[in-house]
Amino acid sequence: MDAASVYLLLGGAGLLAGFVDAIAGGGGLITLPALLWTGLPPQVALGTNKLQSSCGTSLAAFRYWQAGLMRSTGIPLGVAATFLAAWGGSAAAAHAPADLLRRIIPFLLIAIALYVGLRPSLGSEARPPRMGPFLFAVGLGGILGFYDGFFGPGTGSFWMTACVVLLGLEFRGATGYTKAMNLASNLASLLFFAMHGQVHARYGLAMAAGQLAGAQLGSRMVIVRGSGLVRPMLLGVVAVLAGKLLWDGFAR
Repeated sequence: MDAASVYLLLGGAGLLAGFVDAIAGGGGLITLPALLWTGLPPQVALGTNKLQSSCGTSLAAFRYWQAGLMRSTGIPLGVAATFLAAWGGSAAAAHAPADLLRRIIPFLLIAIALYVGLRPSLGSEARPPRMGPFLFAVGLGGILGFYDGFFGPGTGSFWMTACVVLLGLEFRGATGYTKAMNLASNLASLLFFAMHGQVHARYGLAMAAGQLAGAQLGSRMVIVRGSGLVRPMLLGVVAVLAGKLLWDGFAR
């Protein structure tokens, strides 16, 4: 396939991933296989994926901030904790196998899908929090930030569910909080991979162009349509992601 076709396909993958990511996360399910398809080494594909996802997440986060969906107490602290933890996770990923996580994470995702699916009112409106905002920011930022830097799949879904269940946010507010944390962990991992020469800039920027368009469309739909769109998209992304990880971890 000629170079122009490769860039075109990467841009299309970025467009679809940006749309999905802005709503419920899980865009890496589309972009990482696309980058591996080009023949990039796995570490370079991971670093390049962080470049394109950082672009789309930046736009989505900005849109949610403009719409007032990032007013939750503790977001700045959560961003700092997530950034530092994601840097540590990226460093650990360079030295440790992720096989155990590949086998455990699908079952956690299935549990999330069942929990959300069996509680139709969950996330439809704000509820009393079960955890203080600062403990949540530091605790979840440390755990999920490290996880995103180390492995990554399902991070957005974990953040969304935690925001709804533990902070009592409705789905729109949870989406805004999630995007802020996703941006922090993406930037930390991108910086780490870039410093180690594991980013293919041209492929990443080609995919980022599509990501920006998809993130613009997806974030606009969340702002306009709210929880009615986020809930089914979250369930769909979690189901597909869990299925893929089960296949990768066991069937192969």
